[in-house]
Amino acid sequence: MPGPAPSMRPIIRAGRIATRVKGMGRALTRHYAGRHPLALVVMDGAAFFACDLLRSMAIPDLQIHFMGASSYYGGRVSSGQVTLSNLPACDGEEVLLIDDILDSGHTLSAIRSAVLAAGARDVRTCVLLDKPAGRQVPFQADLVGFTVPNHFLVGYGLDLEGRLRQLPDICALDMP
Repeated sequence: MPGPAPSMRPIIRAGRIATRVKGMGRALTRHYAGRHPLALVVMDGAAFFACDLLRSMAIPDLQIHFMGASSYYGGRVSSGQVTLSNLPACDGEEVLLIDDILDSGHTLSAIRSAVLAAGARDVRTCVLLDKPAGRQVPFQADLVGFTVPNHFLVGYGLDLEGRLRQLPDICALDMP
């Protein structure tokens, strides 16, 4: 990030994130009681959220798989074209798709379609953040942590060109 440093404003503090993620884990535990879903985590952004969420779920035989998806170029702008990598065979699986943010809808829509085409019998989506103002493709997540305003966000896995993921809070980034 050459040039002047961006300013950041925390919009969701770490404590609120932790409390909400634990509640989401309890809800998913109830939903999947007695079943054995495949948790499909979209990397890299969902890493922090997924780790905390999956540890809060009391599902003894949970499968976990990590896949890649990208639709950004230049760090801040979605291309609208989604590239997927490491998509597993999903024959007959109940899939819980975990991502950090639902923004344009392109990425989650493309992944959901690919997972169904790979043989999943059911796909539910779980996102930490929903940014409805950014929606370009009609898509609604099954479970949402927080609805957020239309700002560029960093922290708790969200990044700017690979940086700032490690911040404990979710912050709005104001570029100079």
